[in-house]
Amino acid sequence: MQIPFNSSPRSSLGVEWELQLVDRHTRQLTSGATEILAELSPDGEHPAAKQELLQSTIEIVTGVCQTVPEAMDDLSATIEQVAVLAEQRGLGLMCAGTHPSTDWQSQQISSNPRYDKLIEDGQWLARLLQIFGVHVHVGVRSPDKAIAMVNALTAYIPHFLALSASSPYWVGADTGLASARSKVFEALPTAGLPQQLKDWAQFEDYMETLIKTGTIDSIKEVWWDVRPHPTYGTVELRICDGLPSLAEVGMVAALSQCLVEGMDRQIDSGYTLPTPRRWVVQENKWRAARYGLDAQIIVGQDGLTPVRDALRELVQDMRPAAERLGCHEHLDTVEEVLETGASYQRQRAVAAASGGDLSAVVDSLLAEFDAGRPSRLTPAPVPAR
Repeated sequence: MQIPFNSSPRSSLGVEWELQLVDRHTRQLTSGATEILAELSPDGEHPAAKQELLQSTIEIVTGVCQTVPEAMDDLSATIEQVAVLAEQRGLGLMCAGTHPSTDWQSQQISSNPRYDKLIEDGQWLARLLQIFGVHVHVGVRSPDKAIAMVNALTAYIPHFLALSASSPYWVGADTGLASARSKVFEALPTAGLPQQLKDWAQFEDYMETLIKTGTIDSIKEVWWDVRPHPTYGTVELRICDGLPSLAEVGMVAALSQCLVEGMDRQIDSGYTLPTPRRWVVQENKWRAARYGLDAQIIVGQDGLTPVRDALRELVQDMRPAAERLGCHEHLDTVEEVLETGASYQRQRAVAAASGGDLSAVVDSLLAEFDAGRPSRLTPAPVPAR
């Protein structure tokens, strides 16, 4: 089976941001996507605002951008349009990996044959998908480069997940996790960590097997944490929880673009990108999902390092690329989040200050979305020792 890879210009960028529609009175996830999208685009095909599985979700997507600032401006322009139509219906926009309190059983599924099949095949596991993420596409010029990059990028899954973790609550209960979303999503048979494949031919063989055996109908149904996207000619990082603010979306977009740009240069210089051991990747993903920014991740043969230190080291390594790509200010937001707390920490701090009132957590997420920046915790979280 041949799968054409539509090569993209080096380091081109696209971002997808799954937003929640929240009733400002009840603070619950509330349907409204179909009506808003119909008003936004009467023909039902808006280029930058898309239907998702739940009627309480609208996905905002950029066009093909060259820089992170361009992508953030693209997102902002669409959000401005959507926010007006949502407000007319008493709805606010926000984002986190999960909604703190809404019961997934209350949600209306969007009318779409693709979603109907997902529910029929996945049953209870598919119905649980009241989850929200941020996806970043970075352009790659060849399919074999894309496979090598997917393998190498899995080493950074704990970095992205700890930094973006924003789903400590599930249907009103504290899960004890920093990212419940990542564990809910990987229950699907074609989601979670990518398969480690040696080249594009092996990717094609694997996809052919999945299609011939009826596991999937299309390669679009393979929802790996990091995956090649043949249609767009990109590597797509899908590991991040939904992020509450535009600044944080810009942060993970900058990290993604810098990493892929650096790997592209390494391949061109004759360097073979490393493929980390799968059991290490799996363990580190769990540690980030459980402990977030307080995780100790496995590095080297048997060493541990705080993910906070690993993130600071990564930012330093990526700084020259960020200067070249014009996203150094967005990269600096990593340090801001390390100081003020990731979203899961900020949400728990709000809940603690309000006596466990998760409506206050929703209000804080709505406020962060409107402000475009993460709020500051007082006092700032102290890393576990």
